[in-house]
Amino acid sequence: MKALFLTIVILTLSSCSCHSTNTNDVTSTSTDTTTTLSPESDVHIPDTTANNAEKEKTPAKGYSDTERRMIDMGLVDIAVTDPSIPYKIIYATADNFVGEVLYEDINHALMLPECAAKLSDAQRRLKALHPDYSLLVYDAARPMSVQRKMWNVVVPLGKTDYVSNPSKGGGLHNYGAAVDVTIIDSLGVPLDMGSAYDYFGAAARTDNEAKLLDDGIITSAQLENRLLLRRVMKEAGFRTITSEWWHFNLVTRPVARQTLKLID
Repeated sequence: MKALFLTIVILTLSSCSCHSTNTNDVTSTSTDTTTTLSPESDVHIPDTTANNAEKEKTPAKGYSDTERRMIDMGLVDIAVTDPSIPYKIIYATADNFVGEVLYEDINHALMLPECAAKLSDAQRRLKALHPDYSLLVYDAARPMSVQRKMWNVVVPLGKTDYVSNPSKGGGLHNYGAAVDVTIIDSLGVPLDMGSAYDYFGAAARTDNEAKLLDDGIITSAQLENRLLLRRVMKEAGFRTITSEWWHFNLVTRPVARQTLKLID
């Protein structure tokens, strides 16, 4: 009996040892397969796993003092109000017409709640037409301090048509009532609109696209992409301007100056 008892104990201990080893192997495998986002990506794609209603109650962390001041003025973060819309704030990088970082403490796409609501509407309209497409925000609310920097750059270049004069109240970006947007495909690649964003030239204009097409400056495919962008944005209630295919206003400039707060 003693021999039988010892045999059972040995077999039991052996079985436990094997089970422990297998558990460690599974933990190791789980750790090795953890997926992380590439730090090289500069397109912010908000987390869509959380409940949207809950996210609206809990703003994203990491706001600068300037951004918090803008939020206190009533602006909202599109990543909070509509996590389906990614953004890449161009002026927070040196990849812009100035060639230097202009938004030293702005990294989120902030805008008026009405602007965010219309942008969400435009996103829904775009998704209904092309489920794999998405809007991408390049710029939103902009303090007047940055507007003055831009103005000082374009005056010597003779490009004042592309930047609102800060001494005359600035533009709709300075009220949180304008957005610069494009469309990206399922891979996050922007659709070809015939000119780069922030391009100050004829190819970016929207009031002579038939001539641009006839002159071979833009293609029919590029024009179709622009028309798609304008369609969903205008149907959502935005207003266009003639000098930039990417720029959309919430209201007119006189209305903004009479009813909205300037971001200074």
